Amino acid sequence: MIGAIADDVTGATDVAVALRRRGLRTMLYFGLPPQGTELPEHDAVVIALKTRTIPRADAVARSLEALHWLRANGAARQVYFKYCSTFDSTPDGNIGPVLDALADAMDAPVVAMTPSSPEHGRTQYNGYLFVGDVLLGESHMRHHPLTPMTDSYLPRVLEGQSAYRAGVVTLAQVRGQAIGPRLAELRAQGVRYALVDALDDTDLAEAGRALAEAPLVAGAAGLAGGLAAARARTGHGDAPAPEPAGSAAVLAGSCSARTLQQVDAMVQAGRPAHRLDALADQDEESLARKALAWYDALDGTAGAPLIYSSLEPGALRRVQEALGTERSAAILESATGRIARGLVERGVTRVISAGGETSGAVVSALGVPGGVIGAEAARGVPWILTPSGLALLLKSGNFGEPDLLLEASR
Repeated sequence: MIGAIADDVTGATDVAVALRRRGLRTMLYFGLPPQGTELPEHDAVVIALKTRTIPRADAVARSLEALHWLRANGAARQVYFKYCSTFDSTPDGNIGPVLDALADAMDAPVVAMTPSSPEHGRTQYNGYLFVGDVLLGESHMRHHPLTPMTDSYLPRVLEGQSAYRAGVVTLAQVRGQAIGPRLAELRAQGVRYALVDALDDTDLAEAGRALAEAPLVAGAAGLAGGLAAARARTGHGDAPAPEPAGSAAVLAGSCSARTLQQVDAMVQAGRPAHRLDALADQDEESLARKALAWYDALDGTAGAPLIYSSLEPGALRRVQEALGTERSAAILESATGRIARGLVERGVTRVISAGGETSGAVVSALGVPGGVIGAEAARGVPWILTPSGLALLLKSGNFGEPDLLLEASR
């Protein structure tokens, strides 16, 4: 079994669907599965944490708890640490500290990784991460409100967070099937982390083949897919993925450019839309109560509604300057969680969430333990079918075409 630890909820769905797409029966749990959980037949288990931006010590402790659970429940062969394809982190972590703790606990001498995810426009070359055709540090990620990324050279970024050295497996070494010898060379040089270049899925497949027996691997969903392809069982994953049904509602909190486009598409299509304004009301319970009262007044003829707190960069800065980044985020996440719970109580069976932090708040508020990975609404954005009949679509901020929220909520 492959056991995966993801540092946020939407990243977990991304890696889970990458595993399932290659034929592995995949379960996804939000946090550690409840005591006594009986797992159905499976090939991979993904545990979604919310550790990307929490205090470093807490991120390490929760990640180690997940590691111990996975190893005790069948993931003795391989563990995968999933982080964002844009290497989202602060100068202090949390990618480096979590990797250090996992590598130490597993006694992994060299840990290979790559954030490359070509289908999402993320590629690594000579250790530099590109977003589309621009360097990470010159992309929209340099303005991220929580994890601004201004340095594109990943070994330097990682060494700033870790107690260990980092090196590069070049594209020539990948395509020359020399990943193994390069890892041995780096290990002899005292380098613990190897950032693997990859420009396309063929490179990721080669990396997956070379790392199929590695005890600890890390990266975005692309490399997880390469690992799954290297060990996929025949006869699994061939049945059509189940599709969700029932009434839908959309909750959007991401302020990424793509989510803003998706929010605008819903508004332009005439869908009912209600914005959560933390400047006007700093009480999360009051914000939620007003939003649910607005929902109750709808007649249902205009299609699934949108409740959002997503803001363009200028407006976001004004909110953060007035309330503080952490406080404004906490208010809106708490309000969104309360709203999600109220919507489900009102009969909504399909909840669509845009943004990693938003999705974490939704899952926490609903108390959903996990579920089976179902059909994809967009590449890397699967429906999660829970035992209670609730279907969740948890979208990372930058994922999906501009009409994703509109189409998924029809």
